[in-house]
Order: sequence, then C-alpha cells, then structure tokens
Amino acid sequence: MIPAALAGVRGVVLDTDGVITDSARVHAEAWKRAFDVFLAEHPPESPRQRRPFDVRQDYLRYVDGKSRLDGAASFLASRGLRPVVRDVEAVAAEKERLFAERLSKGGIDAYPGTVRLLKALREHEIPLAAASASRHAREILTNAGVLELFDALVDGEVAARLGLAGKPDPALFLEAARRLRVTPTEAAVIEDALAGVEAGRRGGFRVVIGVDRNATDSTRAALLRHGADTVVDDLGALLAEGGRP
Repeated sequence: MIPAALAGVRGVVLDTDGVITDSARVHAEAWKRAFDVFLAEHPPESPRQRRPFDVRQDYLRYVDGKSRLDGAASFLASRGLRPVVRDVEAVAAEKERLFAERLSKGGIDAYPGTVRLLKALREHEIPLAAASASRHAREILTNAGVLELFDALVDGEVAARLGLAGKPDPALFLEAARRLRVTPTEAAVIEDALAGVEAGRRGGFRVVIGVDRNATDSTRAALLRHGADTVVDDLGALLAEGGRP
C-alpha cells in the first residue's frame, strides 16, 4: 500500500545517511574524532566552547546533510573560531580519511523499515531517487544491497560535477526530481537532517517527511520547525499508518 502521508505523490526522493542506511552514525563518529583533535590543538577562548563535539546535538545542528566543508565551517564557527580556509579543509579531509577507513570495514546496513517502504512504493511503480551530499553514497548503497531499488542517484560526485549548491539549498533534491521526471509539487522528500528538511521545503516539494532516529521531543520539534510536514522515528511506521491500497 501507499502510506497516507505519501498519497498523491508521483516520485520520492530520499536522503541516504540516516534515512536509508545507518551511515549517519559513522559520519558523526568520524566528525567527532576530527573536531575533538582540532579543538584540543586550537582551543576556543571560552571554556564552555571547548567541550567535545556532541555526536547527537552538534551533528544534527551544524553538520548533518551539509557538504564536508560547509559542515566543518559551521561547527567551528559555532565554537567562536574563525579558522582560515586551510584549517577548514584540513578538518574536512581528516574526517573524510576517518570515514573512508571505517567504511572499508563494512557493516553499514539499510534500515529494515526503510527497505519495506521502498519495496512497497516500487510495487506501485512510484519512482525513487536517493540523494546525498556524500561522495560515498553509491558505495554505501551498493554494500547495503539496496542500490537496485532506486531509479536515480544524485550524490556528492554529481553535485560537484554540476556545481549544485549544498543543503539547505534545494538543488540536490531538484536534480533528483528532474531525473525522476517529476515536478517538486508531485514529489516527496524524506530527510533526517535539519538542513535537508529545510531544503525540501524551499524546493516546493509536495510532502516533506522528517526521520527522527533520536526519537526525542526536541529533535522532532526541530524537524517540524525547519519544514517537515510530519516526523516519524522509522519509515516503517508510515506503512503501519495505512493508506491507499
């Protein structure tokens, strides 16, 4: 069945990390290692701003859904730092190294609830696209065994080649919708990042669904505030809510 929350849509664009696969957790861990080293070597003036990177709150607020350079710059600025470009690039490069190292060990799976939703939508011939600012998205989806469920993929490689702006700009999602041959007003965006749901709203998508893996009142409220029409802890919940058979 098609979930009630997706009634009337003719295409669905899903973010990758944290929505399709459990890779957001791995990204957050890599960011923490890179940021904590930088903060130790370049301590902010205020003792309060010297606290370690928080893999839940800091990741969601400053990094999740953004390009590596934008995420690095956003977090460092939140700690009162004004790093030069080479410092931002160095932190981003270290995060990339750490993530690639962890990715090579495997073990990043697709969420079962997401897979059930994808298969249900495919049964009704709803075109599906995966979108991600990460250049590793294809590898992650392939290793998780779900790449074949998608009709299109717009990842960091595509974004760089086309010069697409990062979230919260909707360019990534708009390109994904274009490849599905649907207009934003006919499509849905499913995201777990604040920047991502904001991008879906800015892009004029028919439906924006937020995924709150933290399952807290504060993160749910933040996703709604940034543009989500509805928020679920897991995409399998959409199927349980019923809809058009």
